[in-house]
Amino acid sequence: MKTKILFLFSAIFTLSILPTGTSAQTADYQVGAKTINAETAQFSPKKLRKVDQMIERDIAAGFPGAVLVVVKDGRIIKKEAYGYSKKYEGSAVLRRPAKMKTRTMFDLASNTKMYATNFALQRLVTQGKLDVHEKVSAYLPDFKDQPGDLIKGKDKIRVIDVLQHQSGLPSSFYFYTPEKAGMYYSQERDKTIEYLSKIPLDYETGTKHVYSDIGYMLLGCIVEKLTGKPLDVYAEQELYKPLKLKHTLYNPLLKGFKPKQFAATERMGNTRDGVIHFPNIRTHTLQGEVHDEKAFYSMDGVSGHAGLFSNADDMAILLQVMLNKGSYRNVSLFDQKTAELFTASSATDPTFALGWRRNGSKSMEWMFGPHASENAYGHTGWTGTVTIIDPTFNLGIALLTNKKHSSVADPEKNPNVFEGDQFPTGSYGSVITAIYEAME
Repeated sequence: MKTKILFLFSAIFTLSILPTGTSAQTADYQVGAKTINAETAQFSPKKLRKVDQMIERDIAAGFPGAVLVVVKDGRIIKKEAYGYSKKYEGSAVLRRPAKMKTRTMFDLASNTKMYATNFALQRLVTQGKLDVHEKVSAYLPDFKDQPGDLIKGKDKIRVIDVLQHQSGLPSSFYFYTPEKAGMYYSQERDKTIEYLSKIPLDYETGTKHVYSDIGYMLLGCIVEKLTGKPLDVYAEQELYKPLKLKHTLYNPLLKGFKPKQFAATERMGNTRDGVIHFPNIRTHTLQGEVHDEKAFYSMDGVSGHAGLFSNADDMAILLQVMLNKGSYRNVSLFDQKTAELFTASSATDPTFALGWRRNGSKSMEWMFGPHASENAYGHTGWTGTVTIIDPTFNLGIALLTNKKHSSVADPEKNPNVFEGDQFPTGSYGSVITAIYEAME
């Protein structure tokens, strides 16, 4: 009789076995035994250990920390913490760095776009309150060309153009820096929202894809306009509360959480180790405060492009919502038709869906690795987060790191590249590849 192999992770929980007739596609996570059957899970324990070894090797070489959660066939088959949630206070190494825990919360950075803004938009589409083919100006009347704009055409831009990052809007804008923002300088949320509709286009709509924070800031404003609620209030009340998520929210330090519950990000505020300066810039080690400058200084921490925090357990549920195409347990956030609409490839670039990035070409191998299916989609976040959702394998992965909690590699050459970025774990693809290779 073939021996069943059991293996134990120090920080793993699984779902209880699904009732007869229940599809794994609509699985519900329930805390169960701390051992799982390798054959049932369809993963090689030996190969999964290689994933641990890869990340642990980077930790030993100086990478700060990470938490990994893997969902397969309606089960959390792996949840592990590595390294440290905080190694530095300013530029000084702590005598006793804080160990990373599986419950540590992370600044999701641009994964906010998906799990706050996109989830909200997908819900509004399902409810018939939003049409992605409608013009942006139908929802935001102030979104129009300004007299001095060199490129015209805001009156033709549709919501779907913004979602597919081909609206013509610039990638970013330095609202918080007077020298760069000029007449649009703002460190006040209401003023920034007013200015957002006036930012000039960078290129003609539909001529190319340019990933844009500005577009998602506008999409967040559409959510607020349609719901009559601030984005954080809407997301927390209408998305996360029904799912019973208690660690997914904006501005957590204002809502009862403590800094020690978070993975630290940049060591010296937003200064890039002292190179960058602008009014009111933070210089302390960031922990529980959104790193993104536009979100923190110009949007009071609540924006469509950044600002959301979460942890591994909550991310597992958000991944499963997408694998279930909009539902979890008895909660339906959006319908299957809408989920499929938002994850379908753009006709002009198969690596873009509606907000989601797709494994549409080899150019995405850095994120998805070589083994993900062509149906895989997900997103990344600048602070060091990546999520992968692969319906073909009924697989979800969230790799949460604090890779920016490290020295800037060369402040004078490029202040945005940190030492943590240069590790395999910080570039995602090798870890994602190893997880796929562990499947049997």
